[in-house]
Amino acid sequence: MPKLSHRAENMPASPIRKLVPYSLAAKQKGIKVYHLNIGQPDIETPDSALAALKDIHLKVLEYSLSEGNIEYRDQLAKYYNKLGFGDISAQNFIVTNGGSEALNFTLSVLCDPEDEIIIPEPYYANYNGFSTALGVKVKSIPSSIESGFALPPIDAFDQQITSKTKAILICNPGNPTGYLYTRQELEQLAKIALKYDLAIISDEVYREYVYDGESQVSVLSFPELRDHCVVIDSESKRYSMCGVRVGCMVTRSQKILEAAMKFAQARLSPVLIGQIIASAAHVKDEAYIRSVREEYTKRRDLLVKLLNEIPGVVCPNPKGAFYCMVELPVKDTDDFAQWLLESYHLDGETVMIAPGGGFYSDPALGKKQVRVAYVLKEEDLRKSVEILKDALEKYPA
Repeated sequence: MPKLSHRAENMPASPIRKLVPYSLAAKQKGIKVYHLNIGQPDIETPDSALAALKDIHLKVLEYSLSEGNIEYRDQLAKYYNKLGFGDISAQNFIVTNGGSEALNFTLSVLCDPEDEIIIPEPYYANYNGFSTALGVKVKSIPSSIESGFALPPIDAFDQQITSKTKAILICNPGNPTGYLYTRQELEQLAKIALKYDLAIISDEVYREYVYDGESQVSVLSFPELRDHCVVIDSESKRYSMCGVRVGCMVTRSQKILEAAMKFAQARLSPVLIGQIIASAAHVKDEAYIRSVREEYTKRRDLLVKLLNEIPGVVCPNPKGAFYCMVELPVKDTDDFAQWLLESYHLDGETVMIAPGGGFYSDPALGKKQVRVAYVLKEEDLRKSVEILKDALEKYPA
């Protein structure tokens, strides 16, 4: 057998999916598994999107344009104009196969192997995977559960910047923490990006789902960052259509767009059918998004309350997305999460959670934490917390 590449050997396993074999084994034994580990909502996809899928009568499923079909990019431009960015046009987008490819393109454009990006942690685990695959080094700056995972002191960014630093990557609102960055925090990041001539990459795929009367502030709101920011976007969570695999990168920088187009052309094109479905979802979507936001607010309020009632559990109140980063009274959540699937059930049911170590550059920082997604209906969340409480009482370690 040929020797594997260093890239393959160093590629980190997904903390979100690595327990799947244990989940499948539990299900084969007849145990019901409540999935709190992954951001797959049970919210129904918009009727308009499903109707568009059923109404596709194309004779040939041809390549789309490498940058995305104009009809879909026009819809994206209208959407961003409604957000207050009237100068954004179809030419500011490159449509991608999910937000993941948008981030891959962006990192490929901005970074050479051995270059560095700075990410406040905990962060979406695949940021580490994408960076590793491209030979880019992640320099992380820990935030704390005590502050609800607010932006770390800006001095900490200064201390991490070297001649190899090319970008700061944030997720706003955050996965896995649900933290929502304030305008003041983003202003601090903008100043440091301009000071050191860095890019800010802002993953804003959860922007619709912020709570308590708050609103998301995009890095596109800062004119001074015109040539220094890229937004990563996706339809997966906005319209509960993760399987469609449609996302985009948006920037005002012509230099970045022209470079990214080379990567877009090399992979040929984004998914044609996904663009048709996503275009339909964007039409008159205000009522849908409002309804889904209200539903997630109820789920968040219930989950945070029930979790904090369990002795030893700490769960900050997230302001956005649909995740909580939770501290449990155990020494090793990797072991606990596996035990839940392999050796435990309550009346034939158990829960699957994502161990926190995989969301940190140093897994030891997340050894007592887990990410919990409130993507299940309230009845299932109640049952899941009941199971988790019982499991913590019975966990032998």
